[in-house]
Amino acid sequence: MSNSENIVWHNHHVSKNERASIKFQKPCILWFTGLSGSGKSTIANAVESKLLELKKHTYLLDGDNVRMGLNRGLSFSDKDRVENIRRIGEVSKLFVDSGTIVLSAFISPFIIDRKQVRELVESEEFIEVFIDTPLEVCEGRDPKGLYKKARNGEIANFTGISSPYEAPLNAEIHIANNGISIEDAAQKVINYLNKRGYIDAK
Repeated sequence: MSNSENIVWHNHHVSKNERASIKFQKPCILWFTGLSGSGKSTIANAVESKLLELKKHTYLLDGDNVRMGLNRGLSFSDKDRVENIRRIGEVSKLFVDSGTIVLSAFISPFIIDRKQVRELVESEEFIEVFIDTPLEVCEGRDPKGLYKKARNGEIANFTGISSPYEAPLNAEIHIANNGISIEDAAQKVINYLNKRGYIDAK
């Protein structure tokens, strides 16, 4: 008998809608995807700061931070990248169930993995935010020196260099992050949330 046969889903007395109602917001996953150095974490942080000013309940999940704890021990092989995103998807789903707006900033290079996270939650609870920054711009920034190491063969399976990045085909929010300010990029996300009733920014 497998362990799964001994597991039974436990229903909560308090619903997701009830949790969200006292927060005066519609919970969702803001999934920031893009190359390393594209500005995902920077923009996600700016968006969360704006949401805090609006007294919204949020939490930001960042790729490096999560790999220091929950996903410590996972490599950057394609297999482990898939598992990395699967775990983050499940954690993000829990935040949505709590009535929270969760911001997840991960390269998440594969379309199928992002699609699987989308399917974990209800329709409109997954908002893909494509931080579309040209590779040459990301490599020029290289804030962590990772592109240089990848070009020198010191890092294997590096997205954009030795491992592919599959850009979103129909992201809900598309930010061309080349010549746009962080403020304007973040406001674009806030405008989307406000227009579609996730928040009240008045």
